[in-house]
Amino acid sequence: MKKITRRDFLKLSGLALGSLAFRPTTDGYPQSDSPPPIGIARVTIKEIDLFKEPTADSEIIGAARRDQLLPVYEELNLVYPEYANSPRWYRLDQGFAASSYTQRVDGRGLHKPVYWFPKEGQIGEIGVPYTRSYRYTDTYGWQPLYMLYYQSAHWIMDVDEGPDKRPWYKLLDELLNVEYFVPATHMRVVQPEELTPISPEVPWEAKRIEVNLLDQKLTAYESDKIVLHTLVSTGIPGMNLPGQIPTETPKGRFNIEVKMPSKHMGDGHLTSDIFAYELPGVPWNSFFHETGVAFHGTFWHQNYGRKMSHGCVNMTPEEAKWLYRWAFPEAKEGVWEQKGFGTTVWVT
Repeated sequence: MKKITRRDFLKLSGLALGSLAFRPTTDGYPQSDSPPPIGIARVTIKEIDLFKEPTADSEIIGAARRDQLLPVYEELNLVYPEYANSPRWYRLDQGFAASSYTQRVDGRGLHKPVYWFPKEGQIGEIGVPYTRSYRYTDTYGWQPLYMLYYQSAHWIMDVDEGPDKRPWYKLLDELLNVEYFVPATHMRVVQPEELTPISPEVPWEAKRIEVNLLDQKLTAYESDKIVLHTLVSTGIPGMNLPGQIPTETPKGRFNIEVKMPSKHMGDGHLTSDIFAYELPGVPWNSFFHETGVAFHGTFWHQNYGRKMSHGCVNMTPEEAKWLYRWAFPEAKEGVWEQKGFGTTVWVT
């Protein structure tokens, strides 16, 4: 592995910009006279069924597998029409798929590399549907590691030359303290202004968050004014094994006490197995319970309104980021773990 010098910087900048200039405009899908898709959905589990009609009672006509990208032409049959993140059906080029175990990757794209980062690192988001990370060791050279997914968040520490001789970002895993690398064009560096606090002038005691486990809804208040009302996915009761932490979201009054823009959740193993229980880069975490229960963004399902988690409150990445910025304690730029006695949380 080679450290980038000034001469390398100029050379690799040209290579990276060249790859952007020659990027296909069709995302690999054949061009036709039919209307273009309104979006792209990535399959997030081993396999989902494709149906003849937009109902689970319809004939199954096929299947789509993990990480397959599905062009979406229409959204139908929203379960909760009043909520933007409601589960729905997607009309595909052939048949229909439920959105529950997919992730929309409409904002995907390649990005211009950045060549300087502060010593404490800077948060970046994966900007393509998925990318394979690699780890480098003197003994084995470049070895594949985690698959990283769209909108997951990671600490970028530096930029180096990757296995393809192009610029790759060096990421640091906060759980395992392990460095690994992804192509720089596959990540979007989060700018400081994206993380400025929302309504910091509102007094601490005026902000509160209420989570209703029965309705699977979250409401954020400033005094009596609702500033966010949305569907969430909380913990599934009874999933825990003896001696493990309960998987049902705890009820009661709590306070947000720790914020982390990126968290590796799961078993904490080094693996390239996409089916292992490893979730590096879970974004925009606001922890409110001693067992590690948090509000956080989710890139492995879109089944909001139903219990789905191991105890945490699953939210869309966009809404989890909003809550991360809005709630106390205020998270400072470049801080990996912001602690403080923060916004009150009621779970009922």
